[in-house]
Amino acid sequence: MTNKNNMICDLETGVCGVTEEEEMEVIDFNQPKKSINLYYVTDPICSHCWALEPVLRRFLEQYSHYFNFHTVMGGLLEKWGDGPVDSANGISGPADVAGHWREVGEYSRMPIDGSLMIDNPVQSSYPPSRVFKVIQKHHNDEKAYEYLRRAREELFAFNRNIADPSVMIDIITKLGLDGEAIVKEAEQPIGQQLLNEDFALARSLGVRGFPTIIMINEENKGVKIVGGRPLEYYVEGLKQVLNVEELQPKQQPPLSSLLEKEKLLFSKEIEVMYDVEKSYINTFVEQQLSPNSYQVKELLEEAYFLPQNK
Repeated sequence: MTNKNNMICDLETGVCGVTEEEEMEVIDFNQPKKSINLYYVTDPICSHCWALEPVLRRFLEQYSHYFNFHTVMGGLLEKWGDGPVDSANGISGPADVAGHWREVGEYSRMPIDGSLMIDNPVQSSYPPSRVFKVIQKHHNDEKAYEYLRRAREELFAFNRNIADPSVMIDIITKLGLDGEAIVKEAEQPIGQQLLNEDFALARSLGVRGFPTIIMINEENKGVKIVGGRPLEYYVEGLKQVLNVEELQPKQQPPLSSLLEKEKLLFSKEIEVMYDVEKSYINTFVEQQLSPNSYQVKELLEEAYFLPQNK
């Protein structure tokens, strides 16, 4: 005989009948506490950080529910001097940077023009770093991180001097913020004070180069991953600090929502996010996006995609 007190209408199927669920169960609605702090130590003019963008974005999209993400400015270039800035890569002046950047762009397939460093070189990475900190102070980490991304696009791909106040104002204004006010504040002592706090944090974490990602657990133990690495390195590092054998990644977001959020994606970024071969990228994009919702352009033989209205 059917128990009339044990009947439900299933929300998904619309079918009404006897439920198989328990009569009473205890449910914990608290979200799992993020016990891991992840520090991404970087710099606006770090070419290897630009090369890491595709992997880091996927890692954040799929695994950020396990950790608190912190972007830390590391201070790559205060100013050009008489001695070498990066002796390992043979860099002692801005003209040496152009060739190195082009090499990074070619092997990573995150396009870098680099000729700016011959014609109109960035003299210091501190001004855009200070702007990052001021945006972070007055708005939030997400807006500051968006600024960092836009600044890198302008520098590496579109060859603009992101230490120039007018360029910084333009980038910030396009984010819907008061560019003149933010750049003005960043030039005040508070701008450098905020930046110095990041420098002190980077030193305390033992950072000596960029990009560096450090993950620390509640027991103050962690892992440090130096340089741009494949996704598997960061996943494995997260497993170690969580002391687990398996993680539950989130599903990658639909390409339509990712493009709307990011505003610009290079082919390599889509390939890494969705495990797509370069030769299949146009077919994949056509399958995922409606024809009138996006546009395709090319830079240094690399395709990039934008929303149609951008």
